[in-house]
Amino acid sequence: MVKIAIDMMGGDDAPGIVLEAVEKAVKDFKDLEIILFGDQNKCDINHGRVEVRHCTEAITMEDEPVRAIKRKKDSSMVRMAEAVKSGEADGCVSAGNTGALMSAGLFIVGRIKGVERPALVLTLPTVSGKGFVFMDVGANADAKAEHLLQYAQLGNIYAQKIRNIEQPSVALLNIGTEAAKGNTLTKKAYHLMEEQQGFHFSGNVEAKALMDDAADVVVTDGYTGNMILKNLEGVAKSIGKMLKSTLLSSFKNKLAALVLRKDLNDLTSKMDYAEYGGSVLLGLNGIVVKAHGSSNAKAFYSAIRQAKVAGELNIVNTMRETVGTENG
Repeated sequence: MVKIAIDMMGGDDAPGIVLEAVEKAVKDFKDLEIILFGDQNKCDINHGRVEVRHCTEAITMEDEPVRAIKRKKDSSMVRMAEAVKSGEADGCVSAGNTGALMSAGLFIVGRIKGVERPALVLTLPTVSGKGFVFMDVGANADAKAEHLLQYAQLGNIYAQKIRNIEQPSVALLNIGTEAAKGNTLTKKAYHLMEEQQGFHFSGNVEAKALMDDAADVVVTDGYTGNMILKNLEGVAKSIGKMLKSTLLSSFKNKLAALVLRKDLNDLTSKMDYAEYGGSVLLGLNGIVVKAHGSSNAKAFYSAIRQAKVAGELNIVNTMRETVGTENG
């Protein structure tokens, strides 16, 4: 049985979408238990494997992250993280304030010994539908080459355990594929990754090749990673708007849209990163999954499933035994 702690109050459409996702999750997974933290008066779930713990506070998107974690001790996010810290829960999920969740992860759950900086990892879709692991997508704006090496080590384990890839190819995001390309950070990181023996380093990869299965794991600093992520989100939305506008522009196109409806839905599903779940803060002594703030019930459900799988596979112990040992 896997037990997941959930922040019922985090996210743009909480608690509605959270409760909908939880109901589906406990229905689909008979070996899942959930502890919901939040305002019990807003919860209408009555299920034997769902426990509700009342919290008098909630951390908002406007709260200053570190201050909120320190001052709002009875908030749903803080108490959720404490359940992971104590070992009562195998992992936790929140769609709330990203900075606050990262602070809760660092100050409450704690880092794996030897890991300098945890990273936010996300699985992004590719044209083939295979997808790739991308990190850091925003945990740390600045990074040293040694941090990128750790990200690669963490991402390699994540791809093996969560994505079932036996020997993932790990690449470094750069402005060119040649070893000599890039700035001081990427050149040094390339050298460190080339020397290590713990994973298959496939070299540099350019941003234009990300969606073409260029690698199973792609590593970069949080500043660059966050910009890449938001650019991909923006491009996907823009293409969707342009496609819709074109298909509705004439009667002929509307007929074509009706004929192609299933194929268009399949295409949309293939390129929807919500299918893969949320972003995971890797390098912590527990599973912490960040669902998108604007998540719908489907996306939050995927994040719960992601946390459950990580708990079943004991991924934190694997990282503790490998990455922590190598860098301790």
